[in-house]
Amino acid sequence: MTPATESLQLQPLTLQTAPEASKPVLEDIQKRFGFIPNLMATFANSPAVLKGYLALEAEYQKTFTPVERQAILLTASVENSCGYCTAAHSTILKGVLKVPADVVAAIRAGRSTGNLKHDALIALTREVVRERGHVSQETIGKFLGAGYRQEQVIEVLLGVALKTISNYLDHIAPTPVDAAFAAEK
Repeated sequence: MTPATESLQLQPLTLQTAPEASKPVLEDIQKRFGFIPNLMATFANSPAVLKGYLALEAEYQKTFTPVERQAILLTASVENSCGYCTAAHSTILKGVLKVPADVVAAIRAGRSTGNLKHDALIALTREVVRERGHVSQETIGKFLGAGYRQEQVIEVLLGVALKTISNYLDHIAPTPVDAAFAAEK
């Protein structure tokens, strides 16, 4: 086959089929979540990508509140048309963080959540993704005016970077939505 006719065959791996360097990472994920999400199992095809993604995620956990972090991740996933990540972050917001369903629906539909601060965060995230980082001073001004700090403008980029990696993986190698996230598909 020529490179132009070959198809990518990246599938979610198991603890048995993953490369040796991915196995301990997958074991940790399984202990933490009770299962290995298909996205992580697909990242496991490349130990470097799996480890790099999780390292970036660990730093991202030090920014914003849990709800704000998930709102950034959901917004980027919606903007990037990633069904897998949209379902996963909707599930986390509603199930784990107890965000009302109408608020999650508003984020997914690009409507106001009724929280001016969160709306400013979501608008900034949306514009970062849509405009590939070319964000207007008006959007930044609204973000800062809502009470966020200047450094948080660039901390949004961590969430967008995470979702760029995972959303694009889903585009390149569609990832089956896990049963745990299927209700939000």
